[in-house]
Amino acid sequence: MAVASSEKASGKREQKRRRRLISGPGMLLVWLYGVMVVGAVSRSAVQISTDFGKAPLAYTLSAVAGVVYGFITYSLVRGGDRARRAAFACCALELAGVLIVGVWTLVEPSAFPDATVWSDFGMGYLFIPVILPLTAMYWLRKGVLRHGAEAAEA
Repeated sequence: MAVASSEKASGKREQKRRRRLISGPGMLLVWLYGVMVVGAVSRSAVQISTDFGKAPLAYTLSAVAGVVYGFITYSLVRGGDRARRAAFACCALELAGVLIVGVWTLVEPSAFPDATVWSDFGMGYLFIPVILPLTAMYWLRKGVLRHGAEAAEA
């Protein structure tokens, strides 16, 4: 009996921990990342299927961005400590990609005859690609600190 009740309590704690990623501002992050998934994947699918030879690097990078956005969205919805770490790592990867591609498009514009999601630091997407990972990393880090403080109190 005691084992069953401790398993239930453990399960409830895990569910509560998982929900924390998508509560409050976390839900806005999920929504924004979901929009970016649709935007990046649909844009790259059309570009790859119609004009791949025109700018293969740009269209491939847009597809990669869509996959990264999808994984971050999944991780935020899934919740839990492992998903939080995975989302944080992917946000850091996303930010690095935005900065590298952003600088690359300014230094060597001929390498990108057509824009990517991350071109010019996401200017075509209202700079959301550079702001979103910073915001998500802040939110995920804040959640770790808050979770650590709650664990210390218990």
